[in-house]
Amino acid sequence: MKSQNKTNTGIVTFALFIATFMSAVEGTIVSTAMPTIVGDLQGISLMNWVFSIFLLTNTLATPVYGKLIDDLGRKPVFIAGLLIFLAGSMLSGLSTSMPELIVWRAVQGIGAGAILPISNTIIADIYPPDKRAQIMGLNNSAWGIASVAAPLLGGLIVDNFSWKWVFFINVPIGLISILLIFFFLREDQHFAHAKLDVWGIVWLSLTIGGLLYGMEVLNQPQINWLAALSIFAIALLGGLLFVRQERRAADPIILLDLFKNRTFVIQNFAAAMLSIFLIAFDVYVPSWTQGLLGLPATVAGFATTPSSVLWIFGSFIAGILLSKLPPRQILMIGMGLLTVAGSVFIFLPVNTPIFVFLAVGVFLGTGFGITVTSSTIVSQSIVAPENVGMATSFNTLVRTLSQSISISAFGIVMNRSLLAGIDAHPTAHITVDMFNKMINPHTVDDLPDKLIPLMHQIYHQGLHNIFTIAVGCMALAFVFNLVKQKNYRINNQ
Repeated sequence: MKSQNKTNTGIVTFALFIATFMSAVEGTIVSTAMPTIVGDLQGISLMNWVFSIFLLTNTLATPVYGKLIDDLGRKPVFIAGLLIFLAGSMLSGLSTSMPELIVWRAVQGIGAGAILPISNTIIADIYPPDKRAQIMGLNNSAWGIASVAAPLLGGLIVDNFSWKWVFFINVPIGLISILLIFFFLREDQHFAHAKLDVWGIVWLSLTIGGLLYGMEVLNQPQINWLAALSIFAIALLGGLLFVRQERRAADPIILLDLFKNRTFVIQNFAAAMLSIFLIAFDVYVPSWTQGLLGLPATVAGFATTPSSVLWIFGSFIAGILLSKLPPRQILMIGMGLLTVAGSVFIFLPVNTPIFVFLAVGVFLGTGFGITVTSSTIVSQSIVAPENVGMATSFNTLVRTLSQSISISAFGIVMNRSLLAGIDAHPTAHITVDMFNKMINPHTVDDLPDKLIPLMHQIYHQGLHNIFTIAVGCMALAFVFNLVKQKNYRINNQ
């Protein structure tokens, strides 16, 4: 499979980075442009679907790409995924209504599902494990850079051009990546093992789609419990049918034998639990620094920057540890660091200064880099060569799915916490809508001064509840890792 002597690794790595950066920016830059898009297309009631549909199709497509790259090769499937993403981007920019935009965002999401798992698989093909960890850390840093750059870039585009260029800008970037991959990536020919497992795709899509949509229903102000339970029942049925299909499929989308490997299961469970905490950190730390400390959005957003920078450092450490320690011990170091550092958020008071968040982010970023990078490389290294793409895409899937579900779950926790705080102080006459003004430094002055301290305490309790759950998930992964495992060593070949 490897053609390292023919592939220009430097140029290919650059192509993967700009593709990953493009995908990462797309998740944030649309948020910046959304008020302008809503004003132009008149579709505020459908606004959330612009984000949800992209996330849904992205998640659904990931395991399918993982199977296709093992059967057909990395290069053609990666290029096809990028072309689908660019087509969706172009058509999203040409949309004249909100329903039309939602349809093309779905197409864009299908293409985006190829970028991260195939990038990590190509990196696995052209680099040995120790070097691979460093390159993956560099490639994953695109997400951290995008979290800082995307709002600034989005504001610049909307203010000086048109919201349509939020989508059009992907086209030249994506074409550069496609051309570099086409000319500089060399790989041996791949042959399809068997007929594509179409029913496996159908049942897996039903399962994932049901889980994500069910969480969306639970996150509504007025919950339709019958609808929610029905959707989750359909998701459960889809899961059972998927397992049944994969047991008898000639060439399954996800090989169930992988789950007989205890190390594979534990590594991916840790990646899932880490992703839950990562969402809490990325979403609610800026909310804390902006809403409770009153910092402007541009400053509040930098509260998570150290973690993005130190993520690369953690990946370098992972590369060193992979050649010296078994996966179980590496995971203990990574998850132990995350659990201890993350626990700090449970005890921080309302008026915690921003430098504390910056300092904690240093330790968290290191833990993120060690855990995510090592779990990906271990998942790739302990499976047969013909299943590397499947293992990589599954690792990406559990991380993406955990993040998608936890976004809605944390929204539910925050909403319930706010309602409980409001009910505990009925004479204050606080409403949930008032918290929208409180977390925005530009509108907080519209609220009565005497209510601000109480609202801060209520919102702080919601943040406390979220971080307690998030840290508990990481602690669970740490304990789960104590289960006896085979003493794997990763060879740097």
